[in-house]
Amino acid sequence: MNRFFREIAPAVLALSSCCAGAGAAGQDASRAPHVNAPEGVIPRMPGDGAGAFATGRYRNLFAEEGKSPEEIRAKIDGAFQQLFHGDGQWERVYFETGANANGPLAYVTDWANNDARTEGMSYGMMIAVQMDKKREFDALWNWSNTYMLITDPKNPNVGYFAWSMYTDGTPRATGPAPDGEEYYAMALLFAARRWGNGKGLYDYQAQAEKILRGMRHHPVLTGTGPFRIHPEDPPFVYDESKFHSPNKTDKLRAEAKLADELRAQGKTPPPPPPARPSNAAYTVTAGPMLEEEHSMVRFVPDVGHGFTDASYHLPAFYELFARWGPKEDREYWAKAADVSRELFKRVTGPKTGLSPERNNFDMTSMPDWNGGEMPFSYDSWRTVSNWSVDYSWWRKDAGEVVLSDRIQSFLAGQGIGTFADQYTLAGKPLSTRHSTGMVAATTVGGLAATRGANEKAFVEELWRTPIPAGEQRYFDGMLYLMSLLHCSGEFRIVEGR
Repeated sequence: MNRFFREIAPAVLALSSCCAGAGAAGQDASRAPHVNAPEGVIPRMPGDGAGAFATGRYRNLFAEEGKSPEEIRAKIDGAFQQLFHGDGQWERVYFETGANANGPLAYVTDWANNDARTEGMSYGMMIAVQMDKKREFDALWNWSNTYMLITDPKNPNVGYFAWSMYTDGTPRATGPAPDGEEYYAMALLFAARRWGNGKGLYDYQAQAEKILRGMRHHPVLTGTGPFRIHPEDPPFVYDESKFHSPNKTDKLRAEAKLADELRAQGKTPPPPPPARPSNAAYTVTAGPMLEEEHSMVRFVPDVGHGFTDASYHLPAFYELFARWGPKEDREYWAKAADVSRELFKRVTGPKTGLSPERNNFDMTSMPDWNGGEMPFSYDSWRTVSNWSVDYSWWRKDAGEVVLSDRIQSFLAGQGIGTFADQYTLAGKPLSTRHSTGMVAATTVGGLAATRGANEKAFVEELWRTPIPAGEQRYFDGMLYLMSLLHCSGEFRIVEGR
């Protein structure tokens, strides 16, 4: 921890204690820390911090601004109904698609790209377990295992989930993205405590532990592609006509406009995504998703890709993995939580609080496409929510208050209803689009921010923002609904009934 944070920490801790008392409206103060704790939940300890895990109290930012319990419940239920069960063409991202021997199947789709991603599937499961929607949870988990779980032993990523699949269950990628595995594991641990464990696929605790063990202990394997997801599949071959979804016309127009603007400024537009695997042979070596030496999640498990993504760092979850996950890895996860808290302070812009999309394991910056600084972009929206939920649940690092104050102040100064969705870390806009998902995630920053004008402005902005619809409803919508749950104090550590 650098000198700045050491000097400000005592004052911030005193302030946060005052805010905790002032923000009690709408909190659940009735649950004692030990009530109904299921088998395997260890007693509270001095290292458990002073947040919701220790106290059972969750701030309700909407109640603090005068919203009634009925209004808040209607807001959350309305968003869930639209995004999970609304009009299929314009509103929802959740689609049920038949059944198999394990029960109903369903996916969450990135409508603009016509695919299902482990990110969205695991977000959908987390929303479902938080809202006690077991059918939706089980259907998403079933689809994930049926189509996304890599079972071909010749694929070096065997045991992980392919990060992107077409909605017909055919692959769009043959490797994983660790943020999906992290949310899968946490959602499953919550499910075990909310509904109890079933058999096989629905033994939630065993399934979570399997994922967590794989993340750290996956063997280093090398294979030559093209690869398969399942042994019986044909090799994955990139299909140009299938990859370009007919649903993303607005996005393509916006990207073309941005490219033209950058060229007019004498700059080089970002390149297209890397070419997907073709039928040409290529070699991949994959190992654990966790970097052992630095106690960090990797960007991808491919050996040689030595960097991370701050938005993948979930210290609030890691603390629970250290209590509920495999016993042999609990010390690792506890250390990873502390490392993530330090990373947030080291990599964010010192005046803006904006985080880069990627950085090196030593917490130094990485170059972007043009050799400049890695920007704050789409992944980065989530980082403020990550550190703020950590503060809410654990309250172990007063520096997270400073970071939330910093990013909320910067973006409020850019215009609460107009700020761009991509920036340099110093605060130069790199887009003209204003995104609901970024508004939502930054509003969650209020769980750690000092109460005041900026925190209130974000809460009011999220409250009046409509539920995302149309082509871009996937990422915006998932962040919107999860943020409603966070800001209302309804996104909780599920410890049992």
